Amino acid sequence: MLLEQKMSQFALLGAGWVLWLMVGLSVACVSVWLERTLYFILNRSPGTAFEQVLGAFLTTGDRAGLDAGLKEMKGIEARVLRAGLAVASGGQIAGAEAAMVGTIQFERAKLERGVLVVGTVASSVPFVGLFGTVLGIIKAFHDLALTSGPAAGDNAGAVMSGISEALVSTAMGLAVAIPAVVLYNMLQSQIKGICGRCESMGQLVLARLQASPGGAG
Repeated sequence: MLLEQKMSQFALLGAGWVLWLMVGLSVACVSVWLERTLYFILNRSPGTAFEQVLGAFLTTGDRAGLDAGLKEMKGIEARVLRAGLAVASGGQIAGAEAAMVGTIQFERAKLERGVLVVGTVASSVPFVGLFGTVLGIIKAFHDLALTSGPAAGDNAGAVMSGISEALVSTAMGLAVAIPAVVLYNMLQSQIKGICGRCESMGQLVLARLQASPGGAG
């Protein structure tokens, strides 16, 4: 049948193209890692200055000072707190909390950009490598079936070499998947840590606003 012939022709392509596919996937993971690392660096609130401004507000309750200090800073934590303070200026504590939660979710979506690619590669590349091994072995046995006569012994070595090359595909899949799993877990841990800090700081600010004379006003 035509379908069987096409599938056979596809199988006889061997594992070479699968290896190049896995190389491309590994390059994609490295690209995501570099881009995310740069994004985290550029969107990090300055540690010491941020802690000083926040600590001063928690001590004195000076919302104007906190607002002025945050305006001079970049970073996710600063953006979350500014979103809450903007709403709290109208005396809306509940609205300030909702604004912070919404900003955290918005920032989380930006933090997770590209992470799905790494997770997909980590979970699927071992199967891609196994697929390449199967294709390589199919091609090797096909070549062995075509070999006959006195040259069969000489060609058997070439067939065994083909099988060895096919097994490289599985090894390559594991070599790509293991770092991808580590990278995925590392990125998820960083995102969880950033969002956790934003939530805890938001709760501290809201609690101080409520404890200030006149509430948020």
